[in-house]
Amino acid sequence: MGVKSKAALAIVVLLLFLGSLWLQGGLDYHWDACIKGYNHMNKLHHLSNGSETTVVDGSVVIEVCPGQIFQVSLLLSHLKAASADPSDVLLEPYLASWDELVKFMEALGPMVGLISKEIETKTTIIRQLASFQEENPEAEINPEILPMKNGAEQGAVSHTTEYRSVRSMIHVELERGLVDFHQQTDSGCRTLLRLHRALLWLKLFLEKVADTPVTGRLRSPSDLCRVAYQKTLANHHSWFVRRAAELAFIAMPERTFFFRLVCVQDQDELSMVLTKVVLALEKVYNRTQVALEEHGMLDLP
Repeated sequence: MGVKSKAALAIVVLLLFLGSLWLQGGLDYHWDACIKGYNHMNKLHHLSNGSETTVVDGSVVIEVCPGQIFQVSLLLSHLKAASADPSDVLLEPYLASWDELVKFMEALGPMVGLISKEIETKTTIIRQLASFQEENPEAEINPEILPMKNGAEQGAVSHTTEYRSVRSMIHVELERGLVDFHQQTDSGCRTLLRLHRALLWLKLFLEKVADTPVTGRLRSPSDLCRVAYQKTLANHHSWFVRRAAELAFIAMPERTFFFRLVCVQDQDELSMVLTKVVLALEKVYNRTQVALEEHGMLDLP
C-alpha cells in the first residue's frame, strides 16, 4: 500500500473514530457511514410533474416527492402534529419528525449521515422508556436495564402513557428521581436535551440554506452547515471534535442537490419550502426549550 493510500485510509479511520465522539457534548457522538435515501435516477423532469412544490395564492403546497426516501411533506406533517398541544410538544410525532430528519441527513452523504445512527439510538431510548412505562405502570423505571428493541419492534410512543409529551415526561422522571443533574444517565430528559441541541443545529442550517440574499452569490451548503454548527453544537464539543466536524462538512453536496431532495426547481421555491420547515421546527424547538429551562435541564451532563 502506497503512502497516499495509507494517508487516505488513516483519514477515513480518524473520521470514523471522531464520528463516534460527535454527540457526547451535543448529542452523544456516534455516526453511521451509510448513505441510503436519494434516488439519483429521479431526474429533474420529475419536478415538472404533479409531485412538484406548487404555489397557490402565496402559500406553498408540498406534495409527496416520488422516488425519495426523505419526504419534506411528511416532516412538516409530523412537526405540525408535535405542536398540536397549545403549550407542549407531543412525543410521538416529535420522534417521527426525527425519523424523517435522519433520512434527510443520510441523503446528504456519508460524512453528514454518520450522525444519524446516534440520533436513532436516542429516539429509541425515549420510545423504550414510554413502552416500558405503558406495559409496567407500577414498576420503577431503570433506563440502564431496559430491553432495547430494534426499530421495527419499538413501535410508537403511546399517547396514553406518562411519556405522552415533553412536559409529562419531565414530570414523571423528576417525580421518580430518574434525572441526575450531576452525572450521565439514559433518562428521557437527558436524551431529549441531546436531540434538542441537534434540532437547533438543523434549524439554523436549513434557515441559512433557505435565505436568498438580495445581492451577492449564494454561499455553499457546506459553508452554511459549518456556520450553523459553530453557533450551536460546537459549543458543547471539544476542540478535537470540532476539527473533525469541519472536515465532515466539506463533503456536503452542492445547492442543486437540495432542489432535487425536496422536489423544487430553483432557489425561490427551495426558500419557500424550507421556510415552512424552519417555522415548524422553531415552534417545536422553542416549546421544548421553555420546558427544559423551567426545570433547569439545559445543562444536564
